[in-house]
Amino acid sequence: MSLAAGMTLVCTAAHAQSSVQPIDQTGANAPPSTKKTQAGSHAQGTSDSTFDDEGGEHVKVVGHTMNILNEPIGIGRMPQDVMHTPQTVNVVPKLLLEQQNVKSLDEALRNVPGITASVGEGEGGMAGDQFLIRGFQAQNDIYEDGLRDFGVYARDSFDYDRVSVIKGPSSEIFGNGTTGGAINITTKVAHLGDSYNANFSGGSGQYYRGTLDFNKQIGDGIAIRIAGMGNENNVVGRNNIFSHHWGIAPSISFGLGKKTTFTLEYFHQTDNRIPDYGVPVITRPGTKIGRPATEYGLNRNNWYGTTYDQDDSDVDMLTGRLKSEINQYITLYDDLRGGMYSRYFSASQPGCDATCTANFFNNPSAAMINRRGHLGGPEPYQQDDWSVQNVFSGVGRFRTGGIRHEMIAGVDVEHVYDRRTNYAYNFNGQNGTKADMTSMINPSAVQPGLLLGGYGQYPNNLVRVAGVGNPLHKTGDATDVGAFFSEQMWLIPEFSVKAGFRWDHWNSHYSATEGAVAAPTRLSAQQDTFNPTVSLMYTPMRDTMVYFNWAEATTPMGLYVTNSTEPLRSSTAGFKPERSRLYEFGVKQQFFNQRVGVTAAAFRLEKGNAMITDPGTSTVTSSSDQQRNQGVELSASGEILKNWTVIATYAYYNSETTYSATVANRGKQLQYVPKNSATIWSTYTIAPKKPWNLMFGGGLTWREGVWLDQANTARVPANVDFSAVISHNITQHWRLALNGYNLANRLNYSNLFSDRATPAVGRTFMGSIALSY
Repeated sequence: MSLAAGMTLVCTAAHAQSSVQPIDQTGANAPPSTKKTQAGSHAQGTSDSTFDDEGGEHVKVVGHTMNILNEPIGIGRMPQDVMHTPQTVNVVPKLLLEQQNVKSLDEALRNVPGITASVGEGEGGMAGDQFLIRGFQAQNDIYEDGLRDFGVYARDSFDYDRVSVIKGPSSEIFGNGTTGGAINITTKVAHLGDSYNANFSGGSGQYYRGTLDFNKQIGDGIAIRIAGMGNENNVVGRNNIFSHHWGIAPSISFGLGKKTTFTLEYFHQTDNRIPDYGVPVITRPGTKIGRPATEYGLNRNNWYGTTYDQDDSDVDMLTGRLKSEINQYITLYDDLRGGMYSRYFSASQPGCDATCTANFFNNPSAAMINRRGHLGGPEPYQQDDWSVQNVFSGVGRFRTGGIRHEMIAGVDVEHVYDRRTNYAYNFNGQNGTKADMTSMINPSAVQPGLLLGGYGQYPNNLVRVAGVGNPLHKTGDATDVGAFFSEQMWLIPEFSVKAGFRWDHWNSHYSATEGAVAAPTRLSAQQDTFNPTVSLMYTPMRDTMVYFNWAEATTPMGLYVTNSTEPLRSSTAGFKPERSRLYEFGVKQQFFNQRVGVTAAAFRLEKGNAMITDPGTSTVTSSSDQQRNQGVELSASGEILKNWTVIATYAYYNSETTYSATVANRGKQLQYVPKNSATIWSTYTIAPKKPWNLMFGGGLTWREGVWLDQANTARVPANVDFSAVISHNITQHWRLALNGYNLANRLNYSNLFSDRATPAVGRTFMGSIALSY
């Protein structure tokens, strides 16, 4: 059903029946309302307009506290808060971002169990933010305010208000993909009232960082806001790794506090960093399980790149968001974003073959690392992308007799274009040496005889790329047109049923050999997908919800145009799209007048037609593998006693390849999926309004060891990270803080690969001074 049809149904019902009444946003058991003020609640949190049965408007004020159940999702087509959303939602709230002095999306997501950072393998393997949720790729499932962020880059958190992870297939809301879930970032935008914030941090690893957040009301319902950041840092525990980046995010809003609001946002980030592909995984003679070489005494600082390695990116996004409350029954949204992404990428991919491994254990000085790895890298490339997306949606709330309704319908159109210009290395070494080799024990970034080829240096400007051919350019594009509809009906005040679907038409094109001497190979794929969802919700009391959710998602071929190395291949023609299905039962409960929220959920996630990439050749094989992940997730968050806050999570996953064309892989645990993971963060404030005030706290992030390959022959050990904070408010406006990370200086691993792992940051301290008015 299209948006027009859905809204027609709402309007017809609203005006044709005298018994029809509007309802509140959160259903039958909404919390008491609070009085709306001129400045709104943005300075302290967020506000949501609701309506009682008499048509009176109220505002539900949600402060920035640790109880994540009170946090709104922040997307027009998901109007409920976390409490009333029938699936697992983990939120990293603003208060937690501030207490931990979070500086990137990666750091924020370390507070969420079941998320693993990985880097795409294959020719031109990608860096940037590449995450898995519940063991399934989420590389195309990062959103800002409900719109896709198509870029491949390391995202800084300077303009984040909060980060939400909506777990489970969500194709009905977000479109194709989202097997494990979606990551949605709620950004800082202009609000009523004035506020001025600045922060300067410095610490280990020559870390220097400054941020600015300036908001000014300039008229009736009009405000501007500017967030900015400058950052320079090395990485403690890794040689030669650094990042220099800056960003700015201005916004202006019109109609704040009124029925119709419009916000225009611009985002820019420039980053110059060194990619880190870690250390090789090797197998000690006489054993069967491979482990990172650092587990056998290799220096954790060793980096196997060259002076040519770099990851330079420029990101520009312009977003317009319109919200209009037409009347007490209907609210319309229109969100539009255009993005441009420019990136130069070159990364060495260290590989250690059987000879290298034998030498490492028997004659370490003779062990040599192959910088080109096993996938033919690291041919550099210049990547230039642009994208546009528009989501038009409407929410209708009304009553027919004794039944309440909430309808959501809309249209989602997006297009993305990607073009890469390939370059090459000349690996002719000096005096018979190989320029792509370096010592495993004492690597050198300076390699005589290693030359970077430029445009015009090679015949016909062609570069040999393993498994692809001789391209000058690789070009891909994709267009998706989707329509979605859902309805939630309260059959009785305590029980509601929600059902919905999304239809998508996906059309993608790819040419791996643009500019080749021979006619380029051009591939394309079209797919019509239908993804339904059904939820049952029982709310016997205002602070209790029991739910069941069933949902499906589809991942067609060629979905990952900008952040996959080869979206389409001739060998995959006719492959069926990946399909996933979720069954989830959960309970959400609030205590102590909503100061504390607790959730528990049991789920079963099944994936069929899984695409398998061979780690040795980067070849996509099989369209029949079936995978399953099932388990339990628990969370608790809020203020358990006055001035004492806590946020804690735990996840148990029982994952398995239930069927594989490779018989040996059947019954194996899914790669990158920990059986157990948990996080906890707690703080206590002494005398918060006194001159001798002090806030102190800390926490633990734990992830059990995971397998790196489907055959379960390579593994990284558990991650355990202890962090802490202590802060003091000098006056009402000034605050001093000291953060410590990985205080035990444990050898953890961050980004994971099929045969490599990147040692995580070592013990780090960060001091900061903050100003707030």
